[in-house]
Amino acid sequence: MTDIQALKQNPKTTYLMQEYERLLVLIAELEPMQSEPGMAELAREDIVKLEAQSKEILTQAEEIVAKDKEEEAEVKAVVLELRAGAGGDEAALFAYQLAEMYEKYAAIKKWGVTVLDESKNDLGGYKEASIEIKGKGVYDALKYEMGVHRVQRVPITEKAGRVHTSTASVAVLPVREKVMFEVNPADIEMGFSRSGGAGGQNVNKVETAVHLVHKPTGLMVRCTSERSQAKNREKAMSILLAKLEELDRAKQAKAASAERKNQIGTGDRSEKIRTYNFPQNRITDHRIKETWHNIEGIMGGDLDPVVLVLKEREQSGTLGEAADEE
Repeated sequence: MTDIQALKQNPKTTYLMQEYERLLVLIAELEPMQSEPGMAELAREDIVKLEAQSKEILTQAEEIVAKDKEEEAEVKAVVLELRAGAGGDEAALFAYQLAEMYEKYAAIKKWGVTVLDESKNDLGGYKEASIEIKGKGVYDALKYEMGVHRVQRVPITEKAGRVHTSTASVAVLPVREKVMFEVNPADIEMGFSRSGGAGGQNVNKVETAVHLVHKPTGLMVRCTSERSQAKNREKAMSILLAKLEELDRAKQAKAASAERKNQIGTGDRSEKIRTYNFPQNRITDHRIKETWHNIEGIMGGDLDPVVLVLKEREQSGTLGEAADEE
């Protein structure tokens, strides 16, 4: 049922609703004339025309509201959360290499990239990292990356030349322009610290890094990308709200724990969506049992050949689950 009052209060549809009400007044004035001799037929004709006009105006107003809701729900950015899994230093190096792959893909797509937070090992690999990527169509392309990625190669730390298997997990969090989820401010614990990274004296000497904890769920977000505490707080809050909205959506579907497992898993070698085999120059996506022999190009950002096949398989209903065999 159409909420007339809401349409009247919406600045984008107020003018239409004023015209809608004017037409209703005219219809009301004509209705008694339907029983007057000589006027009945003309009155009915006018009423039919006015009713058609009022319905058309109401449809226009509803379309404006629907478009606004669609734009509000549209994902403008994603946050990639990468974590090293099984494999020690090699897993961290692979997580860093995956991050580079997504950043190079974003550059090709002309998307914006911001490293929100990172924790590196002594070799420069990612123990964990959060990266924001902004741009049109970013979620539609990168949503297929959620899961455990497995690499098979000779690590730089391996002196005997043996091929090792390591993993890194990727979570893909959609961030909408307008988050509809509301949270009690008392449920959020906020802390500050020095960013400790590159960026000048301001970053190193002032507590610009912000970390937020949602006490009821234990969800935590840390942001160090901005030079000011206020901007980091704003960005961290938007990401936390997006996480809570996603968690709430998953709970409503009675699949919160399964959703988290599907995205992150345990990082064990047995859970994987994709294998990167460097000695054989191949990348295999286990959900669609498809293989590409261009590992250097794909790791260099040429991810579209993979993404396009995954999209086609999803549309045809043949996109499978992550493999759980070794």
